Amino acid sequence: MRAVVDAVWDRRSGYWLVLALLIAAYALCAAQDTTDPSPWVLVVQLVTVAVVLRVTEAHQKVQHTAWIILSIAAAATLVVAVLGLRGEALDIALSAASALAFLFAPAAIIRHQVHRRGLDIEALLAATAAYVLVGMFYAHAYNLVALLTVAPTFGDQTVDSLSSQLFFSFTTLTTTGYGNMVPASPGVQGIAVSEAITGQLFLITAVARIMRGARRSSREATTEETP
Repeated sequence: MRAVVDAVWDRRSGYWLVLALLIAAYALCAAQDTTDPSPWVLVVQLVTVAVVLRVTEAHQKVQHTAWIILSIAAAATLVVAVLGLRGEALDIALSAASALAFLFAPAAIIRHQVHRRGLDIEALLAATAAYVLVGMFYAHAYNLVALLTVAPTFGDQTVDSLSSQLFFSFTTLTTTGYGNMVPASPGVQGIAVSEAITGQLFLITAVARIMRGARRSSREATTEETP
């Protein structure tokens, strides 16, 4: 798996690859009309984390350890998918693994971008990728709650599914709030509040990062032009 990533990777195309993998993961999740997570989604997510680690130039020891863990997890997931194994405990494990993968990846991107200067296409791609990853993390957090509890996540009027959880996550992250789905329990309401706050803080931070980078680029360009 690492050889494939290395073959297609460079700094800018790496973030394009991350976004392409996120689109694939989103499509797979949106197609699910139940709360049972698909093993294939986890495989895509594991590959996404692997690409993120490579793009963000994580420490070699971190990368090597992650490659071992991700390879074992991917192999186990493929076995589950091929054999068609199902069960409540397995669904919970897949959902938790997906949430952890989507939590780790944006943290790696943010750590990498904090130390960069200037504004370029890479910074914009990184911000977009991290933002989508956060939304995917919260979607799987809602999914995990739904698997662990018997009460409907969004009340009796809405069918619980990974698709509906994904839609609710991104409308909450962007604070769009169509109102067609409302969290039914205090626990889910708390997660929704934290997601809305995270979404606003992320946008404020991203805009500040972009403006700071734009000012630095402008100053550097002025300095180069000054004789």
